[in-house]
Amino acid sequence: MTHILGHDRCQLLLLPEAVDDYVGADNPVRFIDAFVDGLDLATLGFIGTVPKATGRPGYAPADLLKLYIYGYLNRVRSSRRLETETHRNIEVIWLLRHLKPDFKTIADFRRDNRAAFRAVFREFVLLCRQLDLFGRELLAVDGTRIKAVNNKDRNFTRASLRQYIDAADKRLADYLRRLDEGDVAEGGTGGGSRVHNLSEKIEAIRGKRDRLGSLLAELERTGESQISLTDPDSRAMAGHTRVAVGYNVQLAVDAKHKLIVEQEVTNQVVDMGLLKETAEPARVILGVERIDVVADRGYFKIEDIEACDNAGLTPHVPKPQRGPAVRNGFFRKDEFRYDPDRDVFTCPGQQTLAPHHYGKSRDLQKIDYSNPAACPACPLRPRCTTNVRRVSRLENEAVLDRMAERLKARPELLDRRRETVEHPFGSIKQWMNQGAFLMRGLDNVRGEFSLTALVYNLRRALNIVGIGAMIATVRG
Repeated sequence: MTHILGHDRCQLLLLPEAVDDYVGADNPVRFIDAFVDGLDLATLGFIGTVPKATGRPGYAPADLLKLYIYGYLNRVRSSRRLETETHRNIEVIWLLRHLKPDFKTIADFRRDNRAAFRAVFREFVLLCRQLDLFGRELLAVDGTRIKAVNNKDRNFTRASLRQYIDAADKRLADYLRRLDEGDVAEGGTGGGSRVHNLSEKIEAIRGKRDRLGSLLAELERTGESQISLTDPDSRAMAGHTRVAVGYNVQLAVDAKHKLIVEQEVTNQVVDMGLLKETAEPARVILGVERIDVVADRGYFKIEDIEACDNAGLTPHVPKPQRGPAVRNGFFRKDEFRYDPDRDVFTCPGQQTLAPHHYGKSRDLQKIDYSNPAACPACPLRPRCTTNVRRVSRLENEAVLDRMAERLKARPELLDRRRETVEHPFGSIKQWMNQGAFLMRGLDNVRGEFSLTALVYNLRRALNIVGIGAMIATVRG
């Protein structure tokens, strides 16, 4: 008895096997091939779709796009690793028909067509809509931070630059003092190895200080809050995230199958103000006149919520508990009941707070409500204020009242938001191993993430519908 033996590597075959025999009918590469072949790449903005009449022939954009979609689907994003796959991976050999582009050609294609990848992502979203994979009733919006190609030590704010410059000035003053003392000890000759070393250190500190001063002057000139040296578009993210310097990735996810409808990459540090910007394009591509949108309290901004309300979006955003009253442990604003008919507040002590002062806040009219006569004798005053309690209200705050009523009627939406939008984030960072960008610059990372979002949706759709049905739909 012996083990199962393979064929002799030098054995000749009478009828050579076709490469197509090695790729099963249910292999995802067959859908990638059919999907890309069905795209009008020239209309989508790809460069080089029409070959030049002279010169050496180039690779067709369709073949390189297929290679990138396959690579991202199989956690291979590096252009050098993709080149390696074209030589050894039978699926890639089938997909590219034995083409073997070098790594620079592969890398240049991703850089030159970065804007067109977003159009491909939207074409696949339209395909998912055709397959009825979207519920088109609820969108969950959230953001995550993905690391940039920029170390935190090469990112500076105005405060950090001033701190470094002050430290350099102190070291410089110390070295100059020690240099003067060295001159006296050497009899004023200025010689000696110790004095020479100090002179070198002084020149190095001065050079570093000049470079830091130039960076600070650049921040003052541009008005930016921070500057990054390796990737100028990247920003230091909020302190509670694990990402030191990176980008803010925004997603609008349909609740039915957790498919991404809209995605955007920005270098804005916080999510506030990005709700309408992310959700409205998703509503448009889903083809609905109005849709519910849920987000966490990081998106709470009255101007943005009002803009959503006017753009066919019904927002559900919990109000964050912040402000001086919350910090001091006093009654929160939501514990004061507002009566729109009388335009007054009723406080926890059952006193009436009437309008007493009109002002401005972020170009909006702000009204302060108070009752100076009732506060001094109120038994709840220690839990409410140290002087006279004032409650403010903006001119368009009725939109927040309506949203609060909606959330009160449907509190389960907040849990649905979490389970909906965290699925793609977890899959992208853990299963797809894409917790960091490979490219530099905002436009480049936007193109890179468009490929990531496309492949996430592709994997989900293939699992839900099946490869055969997907191919049949594409070839229609």
